[in-house]
Parts: sequence; structure tokens; C-alpha cells
Amino acid sequence: MAANAILRPTAGFMLAHPARIIALGFGTGLSPFAPGTVGTLLGFPIYWFASPQLAPYGPLGMLAFVGLTFLIGVWACARTGRDLGIADHSGMNWDEIVAFQLILMLTPEAWQWQAFAFFGFRFFDVVKPPPIRQVDARLKGGLGVMLDDILAAFYTLLAMAVCKSVIG
Repeated sequence: MAANAILRPTAGFMLAHPARIIALGFGTGLSPFAPGTVGTLLGFPIYWFASPQLAPYGPLGMLAFVGLTFLIGVWACARTGRDLGIADHSGMNWDEIVAFQLILMLTPEAWQWQAFAFFGFRFFDVVKPPPIRQVDARLKGGLGVMLDDILAAFYTLLAMAVCKSVIG
């Protein structure tokens, strides 16, 4: 952490550069309580809007959207982390938003599965089982910020697949 690190970014800080607006989840990262969870919640309306728009392109349309927003996130989180003086600041929650899009595109629409997806993702993102914790510790910059949440998304999808196979 840099000596001049910004511990609590403000709306003014966020609005000063487009990368900050993105990395801070359009303001959800300014939440004083659980900004990662608040960003994950923003993932629902983003998915509900994007999915029908991309439906004519099939599953590849949504996958391309996730890929593009991931790449944008690498840039935005690298820039914003530098500006904040903390490479993986807790207010930067674009990584949660993007990873949750990947989960939602493979989650059944029933509310029970949507809730499982949300809580499962938050669990794996917070607990960071191996190799997520190692990736988070070793890979710095925007790619590191974004990649650990994609790994948490895969753990979530794996847990959902196991539950679905058990339930039938």
C-alpha cells in the first residue's frame, strides 16, 4: 500500500476518470458496507439487460460480452488501483460484476438457482480456496484483480453442477 493511498474513494474521485467509474462498479464500489456484494448484486440487472440484447447471437454473444468486459476490467482496475495506491482495493468491484455475468449465463432462471449462484459466488470470492488465494497473492495489477473472481466463478459453477447432479 502506498503512503498516499486512498482508503475511501469518493464520488468525485470516481467521476474524474472513466476507468474509475468502471472499476468502482458505477458507484457500487463506494458502498461503505460490502462493496463486493453490492457489485455482485448489480450483476443481476446488467445481465437482465444484456442477455436479451445478445440473445440473437446465441451463447457466444454473452460469452463475447463477458470477454470484452473482462478486458476492459483489466485496464480499468489496473489504472484505478494505481490511482488509489492499492492494487486490489476493496471498492473495485468490476471483477465481481463481470465474473457474475459468466455465472448467470450458465445458471437456471429459477430463483433458487439464482440465489445459489449469488451466495455461492460470494462464498468462493471471500474464502478464496486454492488456487484462488495463490493467484490473488501472486498475480498483481488489473489481470490479477479480474482473474481471481473468474476462478471463484468456476468454483461456483462446479458447485452448482454437483448440486444439480445430486438433486437430479
